[in-house]
Amino acid sequence: MADPYEPLLHVVLYQPEIPYNTGSVGRTCVAVGAKLWLVRPLGFQVDDHHLRRAGLDYWRHLAWEVVDDWAALGERLPLERAWMFTKYGDGGYLDASYARGDILVFGRESNGLPEELLANAQGRRLRIPTRPEVRSLNLSNSVAVAGYEALRQIGGGPV
Repeated sequence: MADPYEPLLHVVLYQPEIPYNTGSVGRTCVAVGAKLWLVRPLGFQVDDHHLRRAGLDYWRHLAWEVVDDWAALGERLPLERAWMFTKYGDGGYLDASYARGDILVFGRESNGLPEELLANAQGRRLRIPTRPEVRSLNLSNSVAVAGYEALRQIGGGPV
């Protein structure tokens, strides 16, 4: 889908598995002015009714694109601006200095981002802290937490 606007942020879901999460992330992207990028393989079809249902009627306002792999994403976006969200982060998501056009990258629901992507992101790996009783946050919740902090710092959010 072509961008109807210049996005404030880019949100990348690396090989997402659950359509409900992706639909919810799409809704959050509309809310914060981000473009959603999906990196294949996907655990669902992009025409999945669960995806559309979770995104509700907001999906028609979403700027989104599917790419075949990480290399294809790198041809479209400056990956040196990518913040990688992982429980193995170098610092907390509040420690980052976000800028307009930054890329927020999130991994698969089952096992996160692969080590080969994280190895190339020294100093750009971020974690969202949780209590020890919680292994991780839901993907859509993580995108909302990070997206709104980035938007707060950018200061150019939607009204």
